[in-house]
Amino acid sequence: MSGMRTIVVDKIASITQACGLSHEVRISADIICAEGHVLVVEVLNNKPSYNTLELTSGRMAKVSRGDIVVGALGHRRALFGYSGHIPESLRPGDVIQMLNIGGVLGICDSATPDKGKPFDCRVLGAVLSFPYLGERIGIPAKAGYKPLDQDAKLDARGVPVVALAGTCMEAGKTAAAAAIIARMRHRGLTVDAFKATGVSLRRDILAFEDAGARRTMIFTDLGVVTTTAQNGPALTRTMLSEMAAGAPDVIVFELGDGLLGAYGVEAILRDEAIKSALTAVALSANDPVAAWGGVKLLRERFDIEPAVVTGPATDNQVGVQIIRETMGVEAFNAISNPADLGDHIISRLGIAQVREARTTAE
Repeated sequence: MSGMRTIVVDKIASITQACGLSHEVRISADIICAEGHVLVVEVLNNKPSYNTLELTSGRMAKVSRGDIVVGALGHRRALFGYSGHIPESLRPGDVIQMLNIGGVLGICDSATPDKGKPFDCRVLGAVLSFPYLGERIGIPAKAGYKPLDQDAKLDARGVPVVALAGTCMEAGKTAAAAAIIARMRHRGLTVDAFKATGVSLRRDILAFEDAGARRTMIFTDLGVVTTTAQNGPALTRTMLSEMAAGAPDVIVFELGDGLLGAYGVEAILRDEAIKSALTAVALSANDPVAAWGGVKLLRERFDIEPAVVTGPATDNQVGVQIIRETMGVEAFNAISNPADLGDHIISRLGIAQVREARTTAE
């Protein structure tokens, strides 16, 4: 490895969690421009907003000019926020951008006005890992605990599965998933949860853990920085099978982004193995028109009958009534009526009867 040296870093982004890095890392001037490869960069500007980084601890830290940060290469195609791509080549001194608060690095192609310009970052080098015991042979570090098997099969072992889909980003999917998980835990159920699509950021699965999920996963654990139609189904099959192997009472997973988007939600919902494993699908929508379109898409494009509609479209009784009367779908708000939302999903799964039978037998 040419130009190998040691450098002390200030902040280690959550995208690199599987690497187990310390604040002193070895870097090389040889950089592989591919998804998941870990880089050290120097932040070149300050930002008044969207100026934090999720650390491997899960804490959010403010980023300032001069910070030395560890992140990983990836692309992003977001409806809200930054969109960008992985450059064809990089060398120390080149400038790239931070595309999300999880530490995704690439070339920014576009940004929404509310986020401002992204952080510009000067590339310092590629992080090296040393996997061979007793040998100082460094290899380029990559995100993820293990690589994804594109041909992974699905074995849900009969465990009920709840999926959270949305009409777009920021439609309340994570809040709804957390409310459902919390209610299930209150009723004595063991719940495992994962996030199937999106851009690397552990915040959502940390919310699942806070709500009571026993075990969580995210696609980044399998070395994927940003999901696509090409890897989304394999990721979902893999995580469903891994969760089911732990014999939970329920598996809950969130599909990041929306039903129409670039992160692979459509491909997942078209996968016959995954569809056959789904017991209930909850739709999060921002308003009644979005709810109507989302329900229509689920029914007509994917042949899926939604179990419930939630999200901002249900923030008051007017929206709830419109959804129930116009679409013939039950509706509950995850913030104001979390227990009702959770109980409705539980009743659809038949889990209450299973748990009551166990309690009686004991």
